[in-house]
Amino acid sequence: MTRLLRGLVWIAVPLELAFVTLLLAGSAIPAAVLIGAEAVAVALLVVAGAGLAVLHRRGGRDAVRDVVPEPVRRIVGHELRALISLFLWVARRRNGVRRGDAGFGHARDQAPLMYGFIFVCVVETVGLAVLLRNVPVVHEITLFVDVYSVVLMLGLHAASVTRPHVLSADAFRVRKGAHCDLRIPLDRIAAVHGERRYSHEPADGVLDLVVASQTSLTLELTDPVTAVGFLGRRRPVTTVRLHADDPAGLIAALKAATRETAATVE
Repeated sequence: MTRLLRGLVWIAVPLELAFVTLLLAGSAIPAAVLIGAEAVAVALLVVAGAGLAVLHRRGGRDAVRDVVPEPVRRIVGHELRALISLFLWVARRRNGVRRGDAGFGHARDQAPLMYGFIFVCVVETVGLAVLLRNVPVVHEITLFVDVYSVVLMLGLHAASVTRPHVLSADAFRVRKGAHCDLRIPLDRIAAVHGERRYSHEPADGVLDLVVASQTSLTLELTDPVTAVGFLGRRRPVTTVRLHADDPAGLIAALKAATRETAATVE
């Protein structure tokens, strides 16, 4: 069954992408061919989805992981978290901040840039909708893609707002939007200091979580923690640079928490 589901996914997804590419390129595809291909692609995806649901019910997440590659799972998960964040944003709720935890936002400085991008996307959506109004199929596909892009960009910003850094009694969760969530035990934090940086060269053992082209504080760790990249790449890091709306407040809270943890251990 696993091989069958893999085959269905590898057939349906490229088929759908191929037809969308041809339509956006302006190719004239007979209606009967288009409808038939779309029906086949949708049927394959429905069967694959049902099969994945059965696999999940029988074997749990591990069974699904054997069929769906990790990069695909992570991309889909990222988009779902971004869309869910829209509802959290409207409800004025935060993700992962429990009673007794302290949340530290990191989205304020990126807000003007994100709203600017969203405005440009809205203008582009309206413009293309007018220009392509006489090309029905391309118009509908482009409108769907553009509207979804606007919603997704709002979701990305909402994820940054609703998923702050979280300081709890035993750990510090460093986060960046919907795609980074790194848990650092407090007893592994050797030093924390303010350091505003605007340039970040890739380096071994260093994780740069840049917001609005900057980071404002740096954590030095006694032992490495494993950072997971957007597509699932894992690497050990001993230095974490991040940004916070209130870096001074976060530094003070982290130093107090690490001192309390050290005193408890002693």
